[in-house]
Amino acid sequence: MTEIEWWEYDDAAELADAIAGDVQFVIESALDARGSAVVALAGGKTPLPAYEKLAKAKLDWKRVTIVPTDERIVPLGDALSNVTALAKIFLPRGARVMPIVPEATKDYKAAGRSADALLGDLHWPLDLCLLGVGGDGHTASIFPGPDLDEALNGPKERRALGVMPDPLPPEAPVARVSLSRHGIATARALMIAVTGAAKRKVLEDAISEGAGSPYPIGRVLADVELPVDIHWAA
Repeated sequence: MTEIEWWEYDDAAELADAIAGDVQFVIESALDARGSAVVALAGGKTPLPAYEKLAKAKLDWKRVTIVPTDERIVPLGDALSNVTALAKIFLPRGARVMPIVPEATKDYKAAGRSADALLGDLHWPLDLCLLGVGGDGHTASIFPGPDLDEALNGPKERRALGVMPDPLPPEAPVARVSLSRHGIATARALMIAVTGAAKRKVLEDAISEGAGSPYPIGRVLADVELPVDIHWAA
């Protein structure tokens, strides 16, 4: 049974402070232990205030590598690009922000293989994976669709893969590259950032249902061996 700890906050500002503090602690610990840190950060609007606070931390950012937990297959600089949003915040601090989709392509499977090879050049496992959760229960870009089983149950050495959500989300109707379940579950620290009563209910149901959940997040978390911290605000 996965060990889950919920952390509840009064508002989004308090949530952002807490996430920034926890991520800073993980990075500092990794730098002390291994001389470098590799962290995967979720895209989306919810964690952005936390990232802006984190970027102000006095860290040796040149020894920190940041990758997105998932990326839309769009050109760098596109408004839908997760790594572009991360780069705007962390590149000025001196961090290495690594695109996992260096160029847009119509072959999303090839994009996934390329991302997996890029991630293989980093030290592994991740020091931290910070996830978000969608209203449909997806996490990273592990969506319902034809690639769900591969994302959940593919070879353990596969850290990332190309995915085609079905149906495509209307706000970003493009194929993606996502960390695999194994890439997520092997991280040294695993956190989830989520807001709102509706997503909390989805997450609670998914956790209780475990490996049989219709929600991808429930299946990702099922039997995860490390403790999972969930940061939530209404």
